[in-house]
Amino acid sequence: MNDIRLYTIGEVARRTGLSVSAIRFYSDQGIVTPAEVTAAGHRLYDVHAIARLEFVSTLRELDAGLDDIRRLLEGRVTLSELATAHLSRLDEQARRIRSRRAVLRTIARQHTEADQVILMHKLVGMSDEERDRLFDDFWNEISEGLEVSPEFLGLMRNGRLVLPDEPSTEQLEAWIELANLLQDADFRRQVSEALRETFSAPDAAMMTSAEMVGVFERGGAILVRAQEAQQAGEPADSPLGREIAGLHAAHMGEITEIPDSREYREKLAADVLGIERMYLESIEEAATSTDPYTRYQSLVATIDGTAKESAEFMPFAWLSAALKASASPSDPVSPVGATRECPPHGDVPEARNP
Repeated sequence: MNDIRLYTIGEVARRTGLSVSAIRFYSDQGIVTPAEVTAAGHRLYDVHAIARLEFVSTLRELDAGLDDIRRLLEGRVTLSELATAHLSRLDEQARRIRSRRAVLRTIARQHTEADQVILMHKLVGMSDEERDRLFDDFWNEISEGLEVSPEFLGLMRNGRLVLPDEPSTEQLEAWIELANLLQDADFRRQVSEALRETFSAPDAAMMTSAEMVGVFERGGAILVRAQEAQQAGEPADSPLGREIAGLHAAHMGEITEIPDSREYREKLAADVLGIERMYLESIEEAATSTDPYTRYQSLVATIDGTAKESAEFMPFAWLSAALKASASPSDPVSPVGATRECPPHGDVPEARNP
């Protein structure tokens, strides 16, 4: 290309793919000025103006506004700053689109009445504090008079309900359904009655005691270690795998009062796989369950992402293999009392079904 040649607006249009009217518009706006205007009023552009027009066109396709482009070309903002600000705006637009999509899908699926549409729109726009208040009100009501330890109640509540910063449509739909249920008097009554029936059994006091919560938490800590080892690619028959298997055997021996042995570890290996089958079945059943508390748990797990994570990453098969490896004839099995306690490590996994 000849750097000193000037091009007519029609030639510039063919080279850039812009319309003649668009080039005139950018010129009139002072975004890209022609190198020369003839006595007859024809606008002529040099190669630098053509390159600038292509750059402006690209920014416009990325939805950059004229004011932002002008500030960039005048040197009042850097390209990185412009991209960062524009990305933030796009993220906010995407969040609003996801929220609207969730509302519309829920409306279409449930044949929602007009007054409920307003409520749904408000639900997806709730702040974290508003969600916390709704969650607290629900639990304060359904747990009133429930004879369980505060520690067990905390385990059931499982902390704050947090909607991710960038929730999926599935999570938003789950939140709309859950928020509606949390405010429904009949649903609260059904959950409250279900919990009272569950915890009125003779052995409920022992199972919901603070001591039993400690047992749940210690077992959960061992599962966390197994999960971390599995995700790190640690072989189940490695020294770490055998150590974790020993911790699990000691923990279960404390509960069952069965001495540690190779036979016991082989039984535990089979039991763990049985637990995995029941766990996966419970996740599938929860998604379609009509039981109010089970439905509540399923929706919460969808919102915070633990349903998918648990199904994909729970280390049952890895732990079973580690127990089998530690029960091999070549591997000495330490008595329960000689197995050291599981040190605090990571967070205790969330328990949806105490």
